[in-house]
Formats: sequence, structure tokens, C-alpha cells
Amino acid sequence: MILLWGLLQDMPLARVRTALRDLGASVLFVDQRAVLDSGIRVEVDDGVHGAITVGDTVVDLADVTAAYVRPYDSWRIGAVARAGRDSGERRHAAAFDDSLWLWCELTDATILNRPSRMAGNGCKPGQAAVIRTHGFSVPDTLITTDAESARAFAARHDNVVYKSVSGVRSIVSQLRPDDDRLDDLAWCPTQFQEHVPGIDYRVHIVGEDVFCSRVESGADDYRYAVRQGDKVSVVPACLPDDLPERCRRLAAGLGLPLAGIDLRLTPQGDWYCFEINPSPAFTFYDRDGLGIGDAVARLLHEAEVA
Repeated sequence: MILLWGLLQDMPLARVRTALRDLGASVLFVDQRAVLDSGIRVEVDDGVHGAITVGDTVVDLADVTAAYVRPYDSWRIGAVARAGRDSGERRHAAAFDDSLWLWCELTDATILNRPSRMAGNGCKPGQAAVIRTHGFSVPDTLITTDAESARAFAARHDNVVYKSVSGVRSIVSQLRPDDDRLDDLAWCPTQFQEHVPGIDYRVHIVGEDVFCSRVESGADDYRYAVRQGDKVSVVPACLPDDLPERCRRLAAGLGLPLAGIDLRLTPQGDWYCFEINPSPAFTFYDRDGLGIGDAVARLLHEAEVA
């Protein structure tokens, strides 16, 4: 059986669920909106055991061979959010989430992706060090809480962008010379990077499969191009030479069977890598029959039938 955990409205999860149905796979969907009607028991001794209950369905966790997990914060969702911070509903949801994450970490099942492996995205300097070992260039970077250090860094580069230092999604923005928010850095650690001109490529790794998309946009952050008054074009592309294998090794080195890798090709022909996303929202790129969702479903299904 294959376990899916998240929200029905989440497009990557919905895409994989449909593909698994087409494959005839046995699927247990753990809907976070129904967490108050769900339960889980996990025991750890010489292995990890337990059972999960979703409505009237009870599944032995030993029967789960693979899982694709894209949960949101349960305390923000539906009845849990309405119940309040100190409610029994909040405690139930937190205990359920903790237990299911524990199982995801310790089980022998195929997990996309294990929490310990996804946690690396929360340490940008550590991730950048791994990226360099695989032969990719990395932009000159400063992480600071000091406004004067940020201004000195900006003075050394023609153009600087900034974003959150955590793994939480943030909008990449260009640093303006008159940006008075630098004085707030003492309360908000921020990552500053030299702006690297070029064309963006998003590479998705799904097991041994490599999918590449070329992204063209004049926005600071193409994911929000429309909001920034710009356009974005996403088309299938091919990586040259040994780049597909380098991307495979990079994802494998981070323990990520599923990953989204952000690359940029400069006018001089240099390949920069900015980040590896351990829970990529691949549907934005899965156009023109690229087949990322189908590949994720196959990877899960292979673990079920093995």
C-alpha cells in the first residue's frame, strides 16, 4: 500500500494520486482536513510498528511500502485552526503529525522524502557546501543580522538579491540602494547573494529519472512573475554533457530520491546552482507532457510491487 499525506487541494499530491490510480496501486490518502477523525499508533523496538486509522479504515503500517508526504501545518487547517492554541484538537493534531513523521523517519518503506533529509534545506550554507562538491558554482553569499555588513556586501557587487535564510518559501527580491529595511536585520537573519545573470533551469530528480525545464523571465523571482508585472515561459529542455549525472549525484548525496534543483546558465557558459528543494511543487513545471508526476507515481509503485 502507498500512503499519501497532505491536502486534496495540493496539486503535486493530487497529480500523483491520479497517476497511482491509473497504475492500479493501492492508496491510503491521509487528508489533513480529517486529522481529528484520524489516529496513529507507532511503536519502536527492534523495528518500527503500528497502525494508522483514517475514518473507518485501519491500516497496519507494516503494509505500507512507500509514502509521498507533503503536509502543511495542521494547526492552520480547518477545525484545528478554529479550535485554538490550547485546545485538545490542537494537541491531537500535533501528536498525530509527530507520530507520522517519526514513522517516516524510521520505517524501511520508500519515503519521498524522509524528514531528516529534508531538514538540510533549512541550512543554506550547509547545502551550498554540498553543491560545490558536485562541481557547481555558487553565488557569493552573505548571511547576516548586521545592516552595515549587508551594505558593504552590496557595495562589492553590481546587483544583489536577498531571501529568507530558512527553508520556508520566500520571494527573492532585488536589494535597492535606498532600502531602509536593512535596519531591521537585527531581528531577521537574511541571506544576500550576488545577482548572477543568465537563464534559469529547473531540474527534477525522481529516482534515476531527470526532467529539465528552461525558464525565461525578467522577474527577480519567476515564480511570482505575474505579481511583479512580468511574464514567465517554461519549456522542456535538455542538459548538456555530464550535467544530468551530476544532478543525480547531488540529489543522492543529500539522500533525496525526489528533488527540485535550481540552476542558472550564465552568458559565459557557467552553471550556477542556487538551491535543492526537497519537496518541489513540480506541477508548475510539469507541462507539455514532461511526466514528472507519472515518474513519482512509478517510483512509489515500484516499491509496492517489489
